Amino acid sequence: MPAAVETKRPKVAAVITEFTHRSHAHVLLENFLKPYYFNGQRTDPGVDLVSLFVDQFPAGDMARAVAAEFGITIYPTIGEALRRGGKDLAVDGVVSIGEHGRYPTTDRGVIMYPRKRFFDEIVAVFRQSGRVVPLFNDKHLSYRWDWADEMVRVARELKIPFMAGSSVPLAQRRPALEMPEGAAIEEAVSVHSGPVEIYDFHGLEVLQSMVESRRGGETGVREVQLLEGDDVWKAAAEGRWSMELAEAAMRAQTGKDVGPLAKYVEPADGKQHPVHAILVTYRDGLRATVLRIGNSATRWCFGCRMRGRREPLTTSFFVGPWRNRNLFKALAHAIQSHLREGRAPYPVERTLLVTGELAAAMDSRFEQHRSVPTPHLDVSYISRDFKAMREMGETWKLITEAMPEPAGIDPGGSK
Repeated sequence: MPAAVETKRPKVAAVITEFTHRSHAHVLLENFLKPYYFNGQRTDPGVDLVSLFVDQFPAGDMARAVAAEFGITIYPTIGEALRRGGKDLAVDGVVSIGEHGRYPTTDRGVIMYPRKRFFDEIVAVFRQSGRVVPLFNDKHLSYRWDWADEMVRVARELKIPFMAGSSVPLAQRRPALEMPEGAAIEEAVSVHSGPVEIYDFHGLEVLQSMVESRRGGETGVREVQLLEGDDVWKAAAEGRWSMELAEAAMRAQTGKDVGPLAKYVEPADGKQHPVHAILVTYRDGLRATVLRIGNSATRWCFGCRMRGRREPLTTSFFVGPWRNRNLFKALAHAIQSHLREGRAPYPVERTLLVTGELAAAMDSRFEQHRSVPTPHLDVSYISRDFKAMREMGETWKLITEAMPEPAGIDPGGSK
């Protein structure tokens, strides 16, 4: 009888901005250090985190203590972290987390996270070593479109298995909703309740993850406009976006009518909050809106109208207990699959297009809210079925709101 073949566990390097409580490095990488729950199953990461590069060590740093506890070496440069003290690439995958930390802002008020710098230094090691490994980039690719476009072009040129994006599209959909392949979508809306730019990325990504499977595939975006305050409601009155559709999307989360959106008061604090909307016109004629209303860090809603169907399709993305911390379990699972298999569960072009939309929205806001033509966003791709990477809700039968949130590395909630 032949001996069982031992499966090699990929060794992974993480390149991060900072490692503090509830930072992306914390809530993502804890699922690389211990088994975690995914769809109700205790799941081994299937990879070993072996090296770290940490750009900043602020007050409350956890990196040194976590590295000591789990036998991980922190290296002073990205190159050394990937080579692990040797002369050539010595890991099987790289996770780049360019979120959190103290960095300057652009003239548009956008934080200049060093994702492109991280990417360039990682790729330099790939080139020097004459081989590449799977790479993940957390959230959008860069605050600059040209850099984001360059990152994807370089990844294609070098045949780097490249994955990017965030956790929200992988959340449980309540009520359950599967978009029909090749659906004829006429209008779509994504609703969130967070700040400009940093939450707009998630709102745009939720939108894109739902409409990318429409009839004809993704062909890109023609123009983008960001509106604020009363101009949002004026645009709705002019028929530029559907308030009725947004209200239906909100009902998917609340389970009841929320009343006129222009008068919406956040139940948690009894206040009205600033409102803004990003209007997106796709090259194939699809109209879509990302609406910010209210003040909840966990509101992610979607709705769309289908040709020939009277009632809209709607859902909300449930993040699980402990605000959004558990949301990163599904993302960790998807990243680990990418690192082991060398194929992203969904195309990096999704993140590229959303990065470009977000940059155009910030240009629109900075330039007196004008409509910004986007001929450069001719990003075409065919969607993939990523259902296997999504949380379907079974985990929330095991980790509940009644369980106290752990302070340190404990993705299972002490179960």
